[in-house]
Amino acid sequence: MAQWTDQMLQAGAARLALLGKHAKLLMRAYLGEPISEADLSDAALKKLLAARILWRAEDEPGLKLSHRVADLLAEMLADEQRRQVHADVGETLEKLHLLIQAYREAQHRGDYLLQDQHQRRLVQEVDHLNSRLSDAIDSLWKRLNSDFGFVTRLSDKIRENERAQKQITRLLDGLALIDFAQLIEEVEGSGPLRRLLVSQLQQQVSRHYASLRSVQARLIELMARWRQQQARSLLAQGMLSFLKEHPNYSLPNYAQQLQPPAWLNVAAPLLPAAALTLEDLQQQPLMQHLHQLPALQHPTARFSEQAAPSQQQAETQVETGWPLMKQAVEGLYLDVLDSQEPLSALAYQQQHYPEWDAEIWLFQVLAEYLGLPQHQQQALRLYPVEEAASDWNQVQLIRDLLLWDPQQVTPHLESLTQEVSGRLP
Repeated sequence: MAQWTDQMLQAGAARLALLGKHAKLLMRAYLGEPISEADLSDAALKKLLAARILWRAEDEPGLKLSHRVADLLAEMLADEQRRQVHADVGETLEKLHLLIQAYREAQHRGDYLLQDQHQRRLVQEVDHLNSRLSDAIDSLWKRLNSDFGFVTRLSDKIRENERAQKQITRLLDGLALIDFAQLIEEVEGSGPLRRLLVSQLQQQVSRHYASLRSVQARLIELMARWRQQQARSLLAQGMLSFLKEHPNYSLPNYAQQLQPPAWLNVAAPLLPAAALTLEDLQQQPLMQHLHQLPALQHPTARFSEQAAPSQQQAETQVETGWPLMKQAVEGLYLDVLDSQEPLSALAYQQQHYPEWDAEIWLFQVLAEYLGLPQHQQQALRLYPVEEAASDWNQVQLIRDLLLWDPQQVTPHLESLTQEVSGRLP
């Protein structure tokens, strides 16, 4: 904790030293004067950009003052026009609409001075909006790649995930408020406004969406990685508890057993490398004799052929039995329409076709149901009976499918699900 405090102290002191060293330049930028890169050395420019005191726009030349530094100066100087900090995108968009109306009124009156002033304020508001969104996405990205995954309890991890998801949702909701159709209608035929509020803003919003997609993908990756780590941790804790209960336990030496367990991996036989010397005349009779021998099958091929029949047989059974399975699913749907109670797809298969694979049967029932027209799907109701994969992995696995006729039956799903789950293996 003390080391972290010292690092924060040094970083904060370095940022304040940069502000004090370039105070006049930053104040001129706050008042609207352009910043020339020639006024700064390469080292100072890199430090100001790394500290996010200055930033470089992609579509416009020159450097600009960060909106956070501008807000700090506005608060310190009591600048009523600039010290209003709008955290909500909706308020910023409402201000943009008002500035567009004022710009159009000044243009119709021919007041070009006021028109240029409103245009500069529009540019400033759009820059501040993009800067706030970029800072929020960068902050979320840095948090995901720093201390996001270092939690020990499941409850802490759930809270961290909910917090990150809420931040992403808020950013997406804010971006969804930007209505480009309304902006196009308001700017009419003004070229500068169309270039600022339609072309440039749309490109920037597209980059924000792409950044949020990257953040979402990173969040999903970290959640999956944490689940794997949690599974390994549970396995290690279980092994540790077992060893505490059985302190004299030792792993058996399977290499010395005459009959090792069946679950051990069986390696393929090794083939020693052998070759004949073609230049040696004494080996020509041996070569002729070997050429007359029948071709021998490769041991690896025999091993693969012995290991693969079950899989090939299963694939052949699925290919040849697919039409029959499709007819069986249609028969299940007809029985559901004639029945006065919900039917279990798994129980139907075990009763009429026990030789079929249960998982393939459920896939076929679900696929046929999704392939029905909409009016036929309304004549049936399909409810999946789901179960978590394990205590730590909340991925829901479909164990059975319930079907019923809504015109004849209105089932109580909780009791029915418990009854079906009790019959599952």
